[in-house]
Amino acid sequence: MAVALLDYNMGNLGSVRKALETTGARVELVESGGELEKFNCCILPGVGNFGDGMENLRSRGFDRAIPELLNRGGAFFGVCLGMQMLLEASDEAPGVAGLGLFPGRVMRFPEKKEKIPHMGWNSVRFRSGCPLGAELPQECYFYFVHSYYVPVSEAYTVAECEYIVPFSACIGKGRCFAAQFHPEKSQRAGLRLLTNFLRFAGEVE
Repeated sequence: MAVALLDYNMGNLGSVRKALETTGARVELVESGGELEKFNCCILPGVGNFGDGMENLRSRGFDRAIPELLNRGGAFFGVCLGMQMLLEASDEAPGVAGLGLFPGRVMRFPEKKEKIPHMGWNSVRFRSGCPLGAELPQECYFYFVHSYYVPVSEAYTVAECEYIVPFSACIGKGRCFAAQFHPEKSQRAGLRLLTNFLRFAGEVE
């Protein structure tokens, strides 16, 4: 079975696809929600604005297809904007509803002495038992580029980071996971994390 890589004109598909194929996964680009019916695992990349991202997801039917995939026992992984859109709303696009798979709102980093966006390498602390952190140090470095963040939640944060404030580096529940950082730009640690997810999903050995 192939992994569905969702194309909605908002993701760096080339580098994400290359990273997934490096782990041994077979990848197919999917451009509409109807096509997702034949897959059991999908990846939602994302770069750009929350409002534009949600508009593009809805125009292609992914806003319905992603929950349907999870309801039938499929596995999902979101990257950067692909994580933020899982929540109910974002400060970046007031009035625009997210997918609502996780409660809460995406917030903008407060203006302090640090630069915004948060850009570069930062250490991530995985919580015990998180399948994404298997064979990784409890603290390891990943590459971030973002001005908005998902607050830490005891209900769904599975890895934490800190830049100006503590925030969710990864979220997850059931078979739905996502990362604020870019695993495809995070070298060895990023490939290990993608491999961990794909093993969890049953897509690679």
